[in-house]
Amino acid sequence: MENVSNVDRIESIKSLQSTLRKLENALSQMSHNGKNTTLVKKRLKAVNIGLAILENVWNHRNHHFSNEDLDEAHDVLTSLFPSMEKIYAKSKVGSPQRTLLERRMKALKFAVQAIAGSTGNKQ
Repeated sequence: MENVSNVDRIESIKSLQSTLRKLENALSQMSHNGKNTTLVKKRLKAVNIGLAILENVWNHRNHHFSNEDLDEAHDVLTSLFPSMEKIYAKSKVGSPQRTLLERRMKALKFAVQAIAGSTGNKQ
């Protein structure tokens, strides 16, 4: 995690912040429409934890998550990759969607690595 460039760090944090906003908006709309929000809530919590752990590792910010929270976030974030990879494979080279997916997948991979590295070493 130390060998990640500043550009990748900034892009990853921005990507996860954007993902959080999108999930918050989805949760709000789904709640308003009376739809089941369990999956969105799990993903929102996992991305929030991933962002907090990256900020902890890269910017030395504290986090308050338990090992149980970290393990759950790790599993939820890891489960996102197969569907993202399928969408990525179908996306057009050079398209904004593909760029967004590349950044999001890179950010999530960094988050998963950071969570794995901090499990058992909670600060």
